[in-house]
Amino acid sequence: MSRNAILRMAVDLAMTVLLLLLMGYSLVGETAHEWLGIGMLALFVVHHVLNRRWLAGLLRGRYSPARSLRTVLAGLLLLTMLGSAVSGVLLSKHIFRFSALGGAWFARTLHMLCGYWNFVLMSLHLGVHWVTILGRVGKRLPKGNPALTWAARAAAALIAAYGVYALITRQIGRYLLGLTAFAMFDGSQPLVWFLLDYLAVMGLFVGLGHNLSKCLNRNRPGRNEQKGEKTS
Repeated sequence: MSRNAILRMAVDLAMTVLLLLLMGYSLVGETAHEWLGIGMLALFVVHHVLNRRWLAGLLRGRYSPARSLRTVLAGLLLLTMLGSAVSGVLLSKHIFRFSALGGAWFARTLHMLCGYWNFVLMSLHLGVHWVTILGRVGKRLPKGNPALTWAARAAAALIAAYGVYALITRQIGRYLLGLTAFAMFDGSQPLVWFLLDYLAVMGLFVGLGHNLSKCLNRNRPGRNEQKGEKTS
């Protein structure tokens, strides 16, 4: 694995961890939430710098259904990330408290919508690139072991099933639809249980993204990457 690939994976892993922590707004504290948001935005910029070849190739090559899906997800992620950043600055009570310009209700609603859609879109984004991620990591793992393959599939199925349960009990659908403008958490609950629930929901959407990508590529074996297209 090249140094650049290792760096990209490290950045993506750090973004995943920060994303999970950001979802636990009241459990990590307001000040920590704001610093984590700044860190996420910085890593988002670094991610795009490291994948600048993909950006340069957007207008080149043929767009297959799978490539179109990846591009749309990346574009939506850019919009929701910018929405989270702008609304976060307007709502800041600590780091950017000087930036209060009014419109707190709109900014809060926008921040909730963008934050939760960031969570879903980034999970789907990971899923559509899961084959690439496994390809990089899999070089270090033993191959040709059917038992290991089925164990991994069973684990993925269990995570997805629990992810559905957590999605419902955490009422994440209400946040995605903009029906709830305030995050509601049980303050007595340990942060670790909250993170495990959201990690399972993330696993659910990663699986959905992965399987959707496989379906789109099913009739195009060996042609996931076309001329002018790189993994973002």
